[in-house]
Amino acid sequence: MKRKCRVMAAGLAAMMAVSAAGCGSGGDAPASQGGAGSADALEVKIWDSAQVDGLQQIADEWTAQSGIKVNIQVLGWDEYWTLLEAGATGGDMPDVFWMHSNVAQKYMENDLLLKLDDYISQSEDIDLANYYEGITGIYQLGDAQYAVPKDHDTVALCYNKAIFDQYQVAYPDETWTWEDFYEAAKAITDAGQGSTYGYSIDVGNNQDGWWNIVYDYGGYVISEDHKTSGMDDPKTLEAMEFLGKLIADTMPAQSVISENGSGTLFTSGVTAMTTQGSWNINTFYTSDNSENFAWSVLPYYDQNGNGTADPGERCTIYNGLGWAAAAGTDAPDAAWSLIEWFCKEENQVKQADLGVTMAGFKGASDSYPSAFEGMDISAFLDMESEGTLVVRPCSKYTTNWETMMGETLVGAWNDVSTMKDACTKIAAEMNAQLAQE
Repeated sequence: MKRKCRVMAAGLAAMMAVSAAGCGSGGDAPASQGGAGSADALEVKIWDSAQVDGLQQIADEWTAQSGIKVNIQVLGWDEYWTLLEAGATGGDMPDVFWMHSNVAQKYMENDLLLKLDDYISQSEDIDLANYYEGITGIYQLGDAQYAVPKDHDTVALCYNKAIFDQYQVAYPDETWTWEDFYEAAKAITDAGQGSTYGYSIDVGNNQDGWWNIVYDYGGYVISEDHKTSGMDDPKTLEAMEFLGKLIADTMPAQSVISENGSGTLFTSGVTAMTTQGSWNINTFYTSDNSENFAWSVLPYYDQNGNGTADPGERCTIYNGLGWAAAAGTDAPDAAWSLIEWFCKEENQVKQADLGVTMAGFKGASDSYPSAFEGMDISAFLDMESEGTLVVRPCSKYTTNWETMMGETLVGAWNDVSTMKDACTKIAAEMNAQLAQE
């Protein structure tokens, strides 16, 4: 799932220096003997309040079998990572918690996460081949596995039917190319005469926004080996040129987007379309005017010019969280047992049934759309069957270059004629940062 992560430099420096003695052993976990462990309760930390009720229901069923209470605490995004940093430096991390692609490599390399290989090898419920390979790979370092995929997400297009009807513009559908998207957004913007716009994304809307366009055009943000930037690749620059056209002709001013957020601009009726990740469905489902909202697959780049979305011509960035345990937990067997419970197939299906999120277990998300009665969100699953899944760009220090990227692009959002120069600057700085990893 995409979230902005601002990890404080001082905390990171301390975390990088922490010793195994201060955080608990980074060695292989003791093999499970089939019991949960001796803990009376497990401390679990997450950052999304929309998921807590469903996850607590699943956890309570584990408690009924194990006798071990599960305390799930929800923190804000920034508070979550501050707490995890403090735990990493002070040796007091939660027993079980969510791990994210932005920071996973740092935590794994510093022996802060419990190695799960021995547990997985003896488990009757967890076979990593059943999970999305890209998500599983995020939480691997060398031959070791440090988290089991909790979920996965995709990106789709949400549109306001009332605005489309008002300006007599046809609704988005699976035939739309990015040029069709632009023309519809521009028509609405022109007709709105400064009160309604076709679209908006801010510089930080990367996974749920412009990164999808970059990869759909054949460009890339970072190389597969995480060593070089793709922001100056010709295909990337072509995509960013198109993005500049969207910014100039279909969006409010960058300051307006930054101050309000693209989601709020959409739900308040200022913009007619927004591209959003599946992790945000509840925001739109519970909105006061949700009856006007509908979802479609993302547009595609018609590389062959044949008016048909050929394989590979529709793309979504996808990501997924991992259930991890602290290397220094006092109850490693119990922590693993809970992770195993959350990630086994039947409970991954239940997670989807309850509308918590789409599953990390392949094929376990079919029931997810039924959790949102009255709103058809099947476009998120269609993005998998009809599109190309690209793992969210990341590296050891993702947040460093991601922050730099956003700051540099503000100027290009304000003056799209500088887009190419901004991308070239980002590539140079990003390459310098990656060389230090």
